[in-house]
Amino acid sequence: MLEWKGVFPALITPFTANDELDLNMFEQNLNAQLEAGVHGVIIGGSLGEASTLTTNEKEILVKLALEKIAGKIPVVLNVAESATMDALVQVKFAKQWNVQGLMLLPPMRYKSDDRETVEYFKTIANSTDLPIMIYNNPVDYKIEVTANMFEEMIECENITAVKESTREVSNVTRMRNRFGNRYKILCGVDTIAMEELLLGADGWVAGLVNAFPRETVAIYNLAKSRKIDEATKIYRWFMPLLELDIHPKLVQYIKLAAAQTGLGTEHVRPPRLRLVGEEREKILKIINDGIAAHSSIQNYLDEQKKTALYA
Repeated sequence: MLEWKGVFPALITPFTANDELDLNMFEQNLNAQLEAGVHGVIIGGSLGEASTLTTNEKEILVKLALEKIAGKIPVVLNVAESATMDALVQVKFAKQWNVQGLMLLPPMRYKSDDRETVEYFKTIANSTDLPIMIYNNPVDYKIEVTANMFEEMIECENITAVKESTREVSNVTRMRNRFGNRYKILCGVDTIAMEELLLGADGWVAGLVNAFPRETVAIYNLAKSRKIDEATKIYRWFMPLLELDIHPKLVQYIKLAAAQTGLGTEHVRPPRLRLVGEEREKILKIINDGIAAHSSIQNYLDEQKKTALYA
């Protein structure tokens, strides 16, 4: 049974210069995530350029991930569709591909009201036995899944988690006060992840983990162990990089970061374009400044690695 707990990378989708899946780089990134100790992976999320992937490409990525992970951690597929019937088809494929869980967005393009959104989620949940994490991101997708809506979905036993991306840190406490542990809570915004973990979030759906997996896992482990000073030191170093996650071009920014750490390439799928000129230089400076300052947190990372190896 999937446990919504820990660090779940929203994996980038590497492409070649010819706009094909770069499976070698995908595997290289995946191996780095596993070595760092992540607790699950999400394929085809917003950061994975979900809207541009074909069903066949999703299948290839899922099956490769399942093969390489070999049951060590769960593989989760994102479902982001405009029509309920299309979402149901994707869920059926996900089950056939043997994923362990789903991340589910509200309907795309059409701004559904509360009743329509709840009905959409419930229809999909009732079509499968896979555990579902609702992606609540009203900032980017303009639909907020409110506490009252989660109340209506309690009857769907396989809706078990929320990716909390409202950017309201206090929502962790509000959800806990109202629902206890009925719903697992995973922070979906890199720049408030440590705050939400300390307030009781169960996990972190992370973006910059694609470039810095060890650092991300270290913050999670330290925060959950209440080693706040150590976690804070890494988090402060990380913050300028984490801010790349909250920009409309987060895909290009994070892919550039992954390219700089050897875990990705800059290739994106049109209509996105690679960064150029002054914008690229600005983002590159943020990334390279972070890499240059990395020695300041090396002791903490080494200690985390030792603990993981010998615990």
